[in-house]
Amino acid sequence: MPINYESWHHMPNSNKNQALDNIKERFALEVSDDYIKKALGKKWRDHKGTLKKEYFKKDISLEKKLRNVQPRMLRYQWKDAVKFWNSKKGEDREQVGTSSRQKQKFTHTVGLRSFVAVDEAEEVSSGQKVGRLQLFEITHKKKDGSLITFEAGNIMEKLKEKKAEYEAIASTDSSVNLENIDNRIITEVLGPERYSQVRFQGSGVTPTQYFGSSSQQYMPFGNQAQAEQQLRADAAAREVEAAVMAAEQSKKYNELQL
Repeated sequence: MPINYESWHHMPNSNKNQALDNIKERFALEVSDDYIKKALGKKWRDHKGTLKKEYFKKDISLEKKLRNVQPRMLRYQWKDAVKFWNSKKGEDREQVGTSSRQKQKFTHTVGLRSFVAVDEAEEVSSGQKVGRLQLFEITHKKKDGSLITFEAGNIMEKLKEKKAEYEAIASTDSSVNLENIDNRIITEVLGPERYSQVRFQGSGVTPTQYFGSSSQQYMPFGNQAQAEQQLRADAAAREVEAAVMAAEQSKKYNELQL
């Protein structure tokens, strides 16, 4: 996985598919290809972050950083990565990432297990289906039974209060359906779902997979057709950028071979 692509979206599908094939040759996995690719993307970003911290964030000159090529890495790829990190665009990207991490209020406590695995284990143990609110509490709880952060506890309290309200209404109003009430409660407390993920379901589960293609409750704005059109346009733009970047990489590699 070359490190000199600015983002995982710019990584050519040929690289991703080759890595996917290598993994599937060695392991029998009970997860989707999309889940594996997302996991690869996270590992790739983490690896770049480690290299940046250990070899770029040193109090040495830019020239020395450029010469400090890591083992098993092509020189031009390392140079491209260092130049990007040193650029205005690279610095802005780092600031955005830092700001985003600071806004993250809590994380989960499941470790290396997926949310799906936790869900299935709990259902086997209890003999009952696990709702999204229950799964949130399970995956954000410490060993002593307390929630991992004050913010997580606050959110859980709001979710429980909202559910109690609906249950009280349902006791006197038979038209209120509590079967899928967790989804409505989460949306009311935390807002619409993001395009690429479903809250409390972990990586690899998309809103369309979970809610169905006809559902609009996770859309950040009402016009679903407009949202899907924007997603297609963004995907097309990323494909073009990836193709251009791949062509540049191929040219550099061929020059290096010559």
